[in-house]
Amino acid sequence: MHNITTLLFDLDGTLTNPKEGIINSILHALTVMNIHEPHPEELELFIGPPLRTSFATRYNLPTEEATKAVEAYREYFGVRGLFENEVYAGIPEALQYFHQNGYTLFTATSKPTVYAKKILEYFALDQYFTDVIGSNLDNTRTDKTEVIAYAMHQHSILPERAVMIGDRKHDIIGGKNNTMRTIGVSYGYGSMEELTEEQPTYIVHSPKELTGLLTMFNL
Repeated sequence: MHNITTLLFDLDGTLTNPKEGIINSILHALTVMNIHEPHPEELELFIGPPLRTSFATRYNLPTEEATKAVEAYREYFGVRGLFENEVYAGIPEALQYFHQNGYTLFTATSKPTVYAKKILEYFALDQYFTDVIGSNLDNTRTDKTEVIAYAMHQHSILPERAVMIGDRKHDIIGGKNNTMRTIGVSYGYGSMEELTEEQPTYIVHSPKELTGLLTMFNL
């Protein structure tokens, strides 16, 4: 088995906890769209998957209306929501460890690249990453398989030496579709059932456990 040299990290639910900002942005969008949400406690389901798909699925919206909902979401998110966020405990230390020990780090997220970069800069995490790969503002390249494939193409990443790390099934599916190993993190927004169903290579429960696992990979 090849040593791991490249780490691809999901953002929401893996590096940071974006719940407050995402929920507030969704509620703003629903107000603009005049949509009533009877169960706001279920809006955590929006964290991770492509946003337009989530709006379309939950509220039975045609593509055009779902696109309008995303635009309304961004009215709030782009100004306030992206900063209503917090870094998970242990993440800065883990990223510093990986960076100092010769790993090449990328962010691979369905969030628009422009927002992902602002968030990482705001929390001073950008220093650890070679590049941040996300979706486009025109709602293209939102699928995690496409995001990872684009990162691999842009940076000549060898899948046998890379691992995709994330908290939702989309991260595991995306990594597998690009023939790389995958690590599910249980502290984010995907349930253990969701993660185990996709059979990631490993599951970890904390950033510290992640550093231990990857150290073991490369002994």
